[in-house]
Amino acid sequence: MTRGTIAFIDDEPRLCEAAADWLEASGFAVATFTDPHKALAAIDPAATDCVVTDLRMPGIEGRDVLRHLRAADPDLPVILLSGHGDVPVAVEVMREGAHDFIEKPYVAEHLVAAIDRAVELRRMRREVRAARWSEIASVRLESRLAGVSPAMAACREAVRVLADLPVDLLIRGEPGVGKEEIARAMHDFGRRARRPFVVIDCAPRPEQAFEAELLGHERGFVAGTTAVRVGKLEHANGGTVFFDGIERLSPALQARLLRVLQERTIERIGSNAPRPVDIRVIAATHAEMGAEIAAGRFRADLYHRLTAIDLAVPPLRERREDIALLFTRFVEDAAERFGRPVPVLLDADLRLLEGQDWPGNAAELKAAAERHVLGLRLPVAAPIPETGTLPERVARFEAEAIAEALRLHDGRSSEAAEMLGIPRRTLNEKIAKYGLRAD
Repeated sequence: MTRGTIAFIDDEPRLCEAAADWLEASGFAVATFTDPHKALAAIDPAATDCVVTDLRMPGIEGRDVLRHLRAADPDLPVILLSGHGDVPVAVEVMREGAHDFIEKPYVAEHLVAAIDRAVELRRMRREVRAARWSEIASVRLESRLAGVSPAMAACREAVRVLADLPVDLLIRGEPGVGKEEIARAMHDFGRRARRPFVVIDCAPRPEQAFEAELLGHERGFVAGTTAVRVGKLEHANGGTVFFDGIERLSPALQARLLRVLQERTIERIGSNAPRPVDIRVIAATHAEMGAEIAAGRFRADLYHRLTAIDLAVPPLRERREDIALLFTRFVEDAAERFGRPVPVLLDADLRLLEGQDWPGNAAELKAAAERHVLGLRLPVAAPIPETGTLPERVARFEAEAIAEALRLHDGRSSEAAEMLGIPRRTLNEKIAKYGLRAD
């Protein structure tokens, strides 16, 4: 085990070489950079314990490096180095979140001690965050991604494992299965939670406008305006970008996105200056991507970039055990939103729902729950077939009539019995016979 993983940034190659020699001799794993732009593109905050950067560098100063890294991971310690005349600046950067400030020329042992303190602080923060996850986040996550099926348990485990990892991924599944909700959970339960979650709908629209939406543009690029536009990818710096329907992205924009994923920089339209961006990309699709690639509609290299992690979410018809729980949650949420009482849910109602295929998945189930709260009849998959013996057909009719009476009276059997014109005891016996107990 190393003493810590360090990134060292200084525009003087000689100083980088010297720092690498004695830091590695002291037991640290070190990556050195003479170009701060390349450093920001290469540094993985999740795999770094401390960053040491010079304050005065051409092109981008150490304060800019600090701000960028703080946006990506506020817990990552950054130590700044500079000359004697920058003491007033040192006070400012400490206020902006720098871990320490060391004057040049520095004593090697002094810097090693400062790095040791930073690494220890980093490890303590990680332990606190891990403890907080185990105690609180599991309950919150189970509420966000509800379901008792093995498939939903696997989705929750994927969020736990992947939320803090700097890896792009693809979520596959039919419309309405909750791909965006899983992506939001990945964002909200990870270190990027305090930064933006930006949704990009890949539905076709004019190419130039879409490109400007993604990358932004410099002043004067668009006729009639003098404003600079910050694109969505740059706005999401430090956060997550969710591409909904990635298969619909045009070939030109696929190429643009591939370059962003490779370089972790963007160039605003009308500019040649690369701007580093620290974003996590989560893409979603309901298409068969193998067919899209074979037909030439989607780039294979972009697909492989996005599928280091490939998460498949099955439809509701393949996890029917989740339907009753989801419907109950949707009913409770809708009742609170509409200011209505929570209606009684009967076992028969929930069994009826579990027997349907729900081609619209959770989105369709949610709409059905809202209709139920508003007093509209629950959906029936198909008319009850008039088949079977006469006693069987009579029994089906009787069960439907009793269920309807109970729905109309919120499960109160005395009022339902009066409506049906039968003794309450008889009604209770039939309720037990047909499994119509209120939930």
